[in-house]
Amino acid sequence: MSEMDAERYVESLYAADADLSRVKEGIRARNMPEISIAPGYGRLLTLLVKMSGAKRVLEIGALGGYSGICLARGLGEDGKLVSLELNPEYAALAKRHLIEAGLGDKVEYIVGEALAGLEQLAREGRTFDLFFIDADKGNYPEYLEFAIRLGAPGALIVADNIFLRGKTYKAEHNGPSAQSLRRFNRMIATDPRLESTILPGCDGLAIARIRE
Repeated sequence: MSEMDAERYVESLYAADADLSRVKEGIRARNMPEISIAPGYGRLLTLLVKMSGAKRVLEIGALGGYSGICLARGLGEDGKLVSLELNPEYAALAKRHLIEAGLGDKVEYIVGEALAGLEQLAREGRTFDLFFIDADKGNYPEYLEFAIRLGAPGALIVADNIFLRGKTYKAEHNGPSAQSLRRFNRMIATDPRLESTILPGCDGLAIARIRE
């Protein structure tokens, strides 16, 4: 069975999700990149937020709100999601989708360059219990450093698309994004401040925990 066949089989076990289907339709209607997190990994985000008891979640890269819905669904009544998004149109669409999903009160959007937003959060002394990284690949190592800096003890760090459609582990690809992701993956695997694993399906998902 191929990975695609296995994914189809798994998705056939789950009922259609109206909120997430609406996000995909909204993205497609606006000719935005159709690069939301895979459905199975979206469900994993919800579980990770719930199981960890995270109350403060930071998302780097909102796109149309798919992962934002998955993250916010895991939050308790007093939980909050902060989402950094470069494109104001994407942020507006994501916010609309979270409102339509009944989660609009749980999310705060910061529009602009993610590194600037992270600097702002650091200056404000804000800390987070879980991070989800799914933005421009060239800055993944910097995003990881900020996550460690802004992470509460024991915080989780999750990052999507770490294989860059195979470019990360194919030696003939040496563009800036591939090199940055190789550096990021090495950091995830070897940094003594972290304990981690990498899931190889659906273009790769890294999960790390900041050591206490």
